[in-house]
Amino acid sequence: MAALRLAGLALLARGCAAAVPLVLWHGMGDTCCNPLSMGYVRRIVESGVPGVYVLSLRIGRSLLQDMENSFFMNANDQVREACSQLAKDPRLKGGYNAMGFSQGGQFLRAVAQRCPSPPMLNLISIGGQHQGVFGFPRCPGESSHLCDWIRKTLDLGAYTPAVQEHLVQAEYWHDPLKEEEYRKKSIFLADINQERGINETYKKNLMALKKFVMVKFLNDTMVDPPISEWFGFYKSGQAKETIPLRETSLYQEDRLGLQEMDKAGKLVFLGVKGDHLHFSEEWFYTTILPFLR
Repeated sequence: MAALRLAGLALLARGCAAAVPLVLWHGMGDTCCNPLSMGYVRRIVESGVPGVYVLSLRIGRSLLQDMENSFFMNANDQVREACSQLAKDPRLKGGYNAMGFSQGGQFLRAVAQRCPSPPMLNLISIGGQHQGVFGFPRCPGESSHLCDWIRKTLDLGAYTPAVQEHLVQAEYWHDPLKEEEYRKKSIFLADINQERGINETYKKNLMALKKFVMVKFLNDTMVDPPISEWFGFYKSGQAKETIPLRETSLYQEDRLGLQEMDKAGKLVFLGVKGDHLHFSEEWFYTTILPFLR
């Protein structure tokens, strides 16, 4: 009996050691280690996936910098910093799963496309705006005063060089009434969405994912349009009618390999009732954790 117990413990230990690491990236106005957001997610994951190593990305030397950088640090520089952190972490050498919240979703997709080493295995985007936004209804938590300033700045000129360089939300601002200007002047989203030409490396790296999971909040009042969370967007030339991913030129021309991934069963579209980033622990346990085991 004792020998059986020891054997069982040994198997359990091996199972724990084999847990795939998880990298988290928070959204706008949040931090890596907020106990009510990323800290909460980390606790759920650690309780549901025994032995898992969780790295919650912090961009900056402090939590305050991490929060400020989510508004004001060039997204390309943030992705470069994240790639550097991942490359230096020996626990990620064999590969990792990634989970991004809100803008952290598209930032981690950029990591997948630009930095294949260490390899990202599965990408889970929770409320990520993969076709960008054309509206800024509100900000999370105590950041509402920033929303007013950001709206005014975007209205003055989202695609001016100074705004593009220094305002994160402008870097995934997608104006369907100014598609040509967006394609030419967006320094982040237009690049990772292959709007100016095909980077075959981006395509190859994204297609290497085992699963690309996209979660859309069905009652979202923060993301405009919410269908961007499933890679859809407004039909070009107007801002009323939206089209799903499969009707977009990005998909039909397969500029990112999403069509091929879709046919291979690698794309997963999940909907959850609730406003932006509002989900229950039960939903997370039953719907999200299986992708991490």
